[in-house]
Amino acid sequence: EKALERLIMSLTEDAVNYLRREVYKRFFALAPAGQDYFKQSTTRLYWIADKIVEMTIEMYRQPRKMVEDISALGLRHVGYAIPTEFFAPFVSGAVEVVRTMTTDETAEDAFRWSLTLISKTLVRTILEGSTIVMKAINTNQQKALVKAISVSPRGKRSMELLNITVGTQSISPFYWAIESGSLIT
Repeated sequence: EKALERLIMSLTEDAVNYLRREVYKRFFALAPAGQDYFKQSTTRLYWIADKIVEMTIEMYRQPRKMVEDISALGLRHVGYAIPTEFFAPFVSGAVEVVRTMTTDETAEDAFRWSLTLISKTLVRTILEGSTIVMKAINTNQQKALVKAISVSPRGKRSMELLNITVGTQSISPFYWAIESGSLIT
């Protein structure tokens, strides 16, 4: 934790900007299809990169809180239909960038371990939260949603629409559909 904190605190503004740019450059080189899911502005991408770095240190400081926060983030990723195959190349790219920025192997290992744990938690949450109802909502087709709901027992259909729980975090597929504009379903 201390080595990672020392590394992060020692970054100059130029080094932070380098980290922000290079993380995406390396990720897109490793997984070109990832560009289809990062259609935000540069400012938003930099904010995401900053949050990732912040999360790596917070994972050491407040692990229980971070697992809850990461689980909530994972459920939002379910709604965005983010493929889990992109997490490993993202972690690899970020670790490669940090490797170029430090000679401290302990800091690099701490960053890798923390980011890998964050990634695995996100992937687990996405896999557990990707119910057939959520997948149907992401297609934005009424027929797919009706088919997905019809698989559930009659007494549980409304709960399939109203609540998905992973760990201590929950999301409402119905609310997500309204919020994301999937009103056709």
